[in-house]
Amino acid sequence: MGSKNKLKRFKENETFENVFQPKRDELVNSNFKLKGQWNALVFKNENPLVLELGCGRGEYSVELAKKYPNKNFIGIDIKGARFWRGAKTAIEENIPNVAFLRTQIELIDYAFAKHEVDEIWITFPDPQIKYKRTKHRMTNSNFLKRYKTVLKPDGVVNLKTDSEFMHGYTLGLLHGEGHEVLYANHNVYKQEGSPEEVTSIQTYYESQYLEQNKPITYIRFKIK
Repeated sequence: MGSKNKLKRFKENETFENVFQPKRDELVNSNFKLKGQWNALVFKNENPLVLELGCGRGEYSVELAKKYPNKNFIGIDIKGARFWRGAKTAIEENIPNVAFLRTQIELIDYAFAKHEVDEIWITFPDPQIKYKRTKHRMTNSNFLKRYKTVLKPDGVVNLKTDSEFMHGYTLGLLHGEGHEVLYANHNVYKQEGSPEEVTSIQTYYESQYLEQNKPITYIRFKIK
């Protein structure tokens, strides 16, 4: 994407009512007024709050919002020019139960209050295969601790990925740390009885992976 196009999207994001772009200082210094108030101030209801971390273009968040009108969804990514597409679609199609937050995933516990979130989706994250990149892997121990802080005690996390490495790494970590694996499948589209919300919604990249016959893996778990 050209820099002109990026700038145009950044400018447009600033006009969208469903996009929130707090500065890092605002989050870290606890000046972010939406922390603990997302449902009250943004969605104006008490429906379950669901996050998609590393939401990319935002199409998964938008499709989940359409499918589950009685839940509130927030797509989170540091790259605002990417989720511009999802935010714009939500406005054009008048989907009120989805919003987008531009921030780093490691600041999630500054953006949301303790036990504010019901569910988390992680869709097709970078597996960060090199050992020195482990700290950026979105299901490592440090990230899981942050997720546990914002999740309700019975909250769940969903990981959907085309990376067998990420799937295996996460399963190993979950079992090793004593977390509760509710469902695990290394090829959801080939398995009968796969959860419908996992197979009925596809990202742009996911449809490409499926065309290449790449297996899509899925884990649903609770952090203990």
